Amino acid sequence: MEEDKERSEPTREYTPHDEAFKKLLQTFFAEFIELFFPHVHELLDYSQTRFLMQEQLVDVVGEQALTLDLLLETKYKGEDAYVLVHLEPQSYRGSRFHERMFVYFSRLFERHRKRHKLIIPIAIFTMDHARDEVNSLKMAVSGRTVLYFRFLKVELSSQHWRRFIDSDNPVAAALLAKMRYNESEIREVRFAYLRMLLRLRRKLDDAKLALIMSVADLYNKCDIREDESLLQELGEKYPEEGDIVDKLMPAWSREGYEKGIKEGIEQGMEHGVETVAINMLREGMDPDFVSKVTGWPEQKIAELRKRFTK
Repeated sequence: MEEDKERSEPTREYTPHDEAFKKLLQTFFAEFIELFFPHVHELLDYSQTRFLMQEQLVDVVGEQALTLDLLLETKYKGEDAYVLVHLEPQSYRGSRFHERMFVYFSRLFERHRKRHKLIIPIAIFTMDHARDEVNSLKMAVSGRTVLYFRFLKVELSSQHWRRFIDSDNPVAAALLAKMRYNESEIREVRFAYLRMLLRLRRKLDDAKLALIMSVADLYNKCDIREDESLLQELGEKYPEEGDIVDKLMPAWSREGYEKGIKEGIEQGMEHGVETVAINMLREGMDPDFVSKVTGWPEQKIAELRKRFTK
């Protein structure tokens, strides 16, 4: 029994980071796959993608009820075949995580094999210094393999940030600060992130941009004076986008979008805040998260939800 206790993984605690990361994957699932798994991206038809209810899968051996983070159904391009994609963010190093992924896969195969041609398990390692995390499980007897299971993985801290700075992918912008860079490159990383926001600002609505900024702010170390200096430099370098730089100015801080919204309210722009809140709710964002971003009380968000999301 003592050995089992030592080998068990930490209890999973649901944090705001988890909620924000999960919402990022829900909103930009296709962009996530395109960014990190382009070979898979080419095979999928996203027009028929739907997220499935959270499933509880019982680990018979460990006698635990395990809940999947994200499970979605999509289709192969040009074929009448459904595919299940299981996304599992992992924020700490667990010696038995690969076993848990195999249990997930086995239960999903048992339950869904008749309808789905393929199950794609993907782990996203978000912890700092993730390197060569185990993503396979093998069993053999007398030198002969009887089982070999392998899942896809993304180790964010193994991805070099410069590979992504010319991308217009919103997932790349949100996660840039979690990628690999050294201390001397911090300012460059932040400048590249702001430049990416400028490009995305012309393509995304306020709710989606707020989500990207809120996720990015979880991983950025903010210095308000430095941030304002960066934005000023950005405006000088790209004067044709000065109007967008002005809109980003109050958002680039630890409080991020919340501060920008509050300043807007003080300037009589409450109608704009309401529009942002409505868009976020319609995107399926959690009311508590909307309340945090907009600075509006939860009761007011709840009333807004009843009025505009029926």
